[in-house]
Amino acid sequence: MKEDLLIVDAYNMIGNWPHLNKLKQANRLEDARDQLLAELSEYKKYRDINMIVVFDAMYVPGNSKSFRKFDMEIVWTSKDQTADSYIEALAHRKQNRFTQVIVATSDQAEQWTIFAAGALRIPARELLRDVQRAKQEVDTEARKMTDQGQVFRHTPFDAKQLLELEKLRDKMMHDGQ
Repeated sequence: MKEDLLIVDAYNMIGNWPHLNKLKQANRLEDARDQLLAELSEYKKYRDINMIVVFDAMYVPGNSKSFRKFDMEIVWTSKDQTADSYIEALAHRKQNRFTQVIVATSDQAEQWTIFAAGALRIPARELLRDVQRAKQEVDTEARKMTDQGQVFRHTPFDAKQLLELEKLRDKMMHDGQ
C-alpha cells in the first residue's frame, strides 16, 4: 500500500480559502500564513498524512529555506523559482511505487504536469472542505466519548496557543545559536 504525501501550494490555498483570503486582503498576510499552517497541522494529525507546504518567495524576496514546523516540512522557494515549478519537480521526484503524491492547488496549468508525474490533484476548496470535515469528525468523536463519560483530550492547547508556543520555541532556538 502506498503512503500518501500531500504537497500544498500555500499561497494558492490562501487565495482560495475565503477566511484566509480575507486576512490577505486586509494586509495581514503573515496572519494568513500562520492560520494556514495551524489548520494544516491539525489536519495532518487528524488524517495522519505526510505533508510539505510550499510558499512562493515572490512575497518574501531572497528568502529560500526548508525547515520542519508543526511536524510538516515548510519550504520557501528561492526568489527565481515559483512554487509551481518547485512543486512540479518535487512531484516528479517523490512519486514512486511507495509514495502517492497528492498536490493541493487550484492552478489549472499545474495540474497537467502533476498528472503527467502520476500524482493526484486536490483543488483548494476541496482541501478546505476535507480539513473542515476532519475537524468535525474529531469533534463528533470527542462529544461521543464525553457523553459516555470518557475523557477526551486531543491537546491541552488550542490552535492559537500552539502557534504562540511554536513562535516562542523558534525565537529561543534562534537566540540560542
